[in-house]
Formats: sequence, structure tokens, C-alpha cells
Amino acid sequence: MFKLLNNVEVYSPVYQGTKDILICGEKIVKIGTGITYLDAKIIDKKGYYAIPGIIDQHIHITGGGGEGGFSTKTKEVRLTDLINGGVTSVVGLLGTDSLTQNIERLVAKTKALRQEGITAYCLTGAYTYPSPTLTGNVSKDIAFIDEILGVKLALSCHREPFITKDELKRLAHNVRVASMIANKAGFITLHMGDGANGLEIIFDLLQETSLPITLFRPTHVTRTKKLFTDSLKFLNMGGYIDLTVGSKFDKLITSIAKINKEHYQSVTFSSDGNGSFSKYDEFGNLLKIGVQSCETVLKSIQFLIKNGYSIEESIQFSSSNVSKALKLTNKGVIEVGKDADILLLDKDFELDTVIALGKILKTDKNNLVKETFED
Repeated sequence: MFKLLNNVEVYSPVYQGTKDILICGEKIVKIGTGITYLDAKIIDKKGYYAIPGIIDQHIHITGGGGEGGFSTKTKEVRLTDLINGGVTSVVGLLGTDSLTQNIERLVAKTKALRQEGITAYCLTGAYTYPSPTLTGNVSKDIAFIDEILGVKLALSCHREPFITKDELKRLAHNVRVASMIANKAGFITLHMGDGANGLEIIFDLLQETSLPITLFRPTHVTRTKKLFTDSLKFLNMGGYIDLTVGSKFDKLITSIAKINKEHYQSVTFSSDGNGSFSKYDEFGNLLKIGVQSCETVLKSIQFLIKNGYSIEESIQFSSSNVSKALKLTNKGVIEVGKDADILLLDKDFELDTVIALGKILKTDKNNLVKETFED
């Protein structure tokens, strides 16, 4: 029941020095030096870096894709995929396909991941509008289903539903009121495509209404120069923006370099894991399709650290920033009383140990836990 991490370099994400961390059940109960507890399982990783577990708010846990036919649908996420990516908390969602996919299946997979030891939430809706739901109503989904934090919608994309401004106002109102009643973050995750309109409809809404800017969460914001310029404006206005990190880490560094450090705390990373990435010609014909990895947030952190960014700067984008944005008060930090979601990185910043809700899922770079039917 008790676990003791000895002599680790603690980043909460703020650097705390060399400390011991005592875990009881799912919680961190003590952080200090020279901690002893006779009944504790000792995890001696002297000199290793202890950082908060990754919160990935954009993973297609039931699979994604399908833009090139039924054979191009991606598989469900495996627990192993999340563990190897250092993901201790995940938010699942739907994408293009809300015909063969549905919210019932998404909520069921979310519950399954919880049973397997990962903190899991999801979003109602998909690219389309009216939003597919579980209860028949976006407001009821958010208010009464514990796992559901918000809704998904596509904008400025050739797959968007071309929602009108008035329809978007009503959707935003429903999300706002339901989230207040349920005491949830309550937001609309905006899948942003490479269309010419960028965030213009959102700027119009913010000017015409009293809706809070934090209600809207644009993601994939580096797709075009116009969209990223809009996103920087949105960030400066007090909003959150989400950077989809992939294999193009140089592009990520270029994007971060354009963001004022004073706004870092409103920037988050996500992987779009298990979703498809696609490329189309000028006539809308699919040229290429592939699958996003659930490990890209971790790899992005490692890349930033190895390229001059501090550990504190690098890990906030996937920990404290995300927990604040999602209103998950027990997540994203290494502090007494918080959930024991901790990653241990070796001196080369490679992932060694994953602890989720106090349970060791990976140590010495070996996975200890598998999903139910995994060989």
C-alpha cells in the first residue's frame, strides 16, 4: 500500500530539489528528505527526474481515421500505448467518423481504461453538428455523465459541419450552463482545419456575447500561418491553445519560440494519438493516411529539454497547464494530497517508471501491467 521513492529530483513541475516521495494508496502523502517507513515498498532511483504524469487531452481511444474507407479505420488505443507514452490521464474523443463510432462506445472505453488503472475522461460530440450524444442532449451529457468534460466540434475544415454563428452561440450556451451546474471545466474542443477562415467566427462570438474565452479550446493550431496568427491573438486575449505535437519537433520549437513566455501557462500539448493524419490534393482526393502515436507528447518534452528548454518549461505543457485547463485539481502536479501520477526519467530523460494513481505500471523500463486481453 505504501511506496517510497528515494532521492529523486522532484519537478512539481517547479524544481523542488532532491526529495523522497511517500505514496499511500492513490495519493502522495509526504515529500521531504530522509523519509522512512518500514512497510513501504522502496523504489530507489537516486538522481532520476520525477515529473508529473502526462495528461493527454486529445486521444482517439476508440480509434479514428476512416477517411479512405472502412479499411483505414485505426484500432482502439491499448493500455500499453498510454503507458509507453507516460500518459497517466487521458481525454478520449471522436473525430471525422461519427457513423461507425458513437458516444456510447466512447464512454464505455473510457470506463474500461479507468478499470485498467488510468484516469480517463472523454468528450461528447464529434466533427459534426448537431452533436452526437449519449443522452440526446449535449447539456445532459456534460451535466450528468461523470466521464464527459465537454464537447467536440470541427471548424475551418473541409470536414466541418458549417455550423452557423447562431447555432454555435446556442451550443456554447448549453455547454456553459451545464458545466456550471456540474462544476466541470466545460469547453468546446475545436478541431481546426486549414481553411481560410481560421478563428474568425470565434472572434465574432466573443465580441458579440459575454461568453468567456476559456469556453473555446482550439487545437491543431499550427496547421497554417493564418491559423497560428489567429491562435496567438486568441492566446493574448486570455484563451488556451493546444498544440498537436507530432514527429516534426523542429516545427514545434519554431512555434513555441513565437509565444511569449508570460503566456506559456495557457499553452497545452496533446498527441491526437490513435487518430489518423491525412493529406489531400487540391480536389479533395486522399493522397496519404497514417496513424498518430500516443508517445509524441513525451518525445516532445524530451526533445525540448535536449534543445535548451528547461525541464520546468518543458513539462508544464503536459501537466499543470492541462490540469488547470481541465479543472482536474488533483492532477498535473507532484504535491502532498494530490494523485500519485508520477513519471521517473533517467539521466538521459528516457522514461523508466510510470506510476498512475499510486500503482506502478512500468519500472526499469519494463511494463508491469497489460490490458485485459493483451498477450
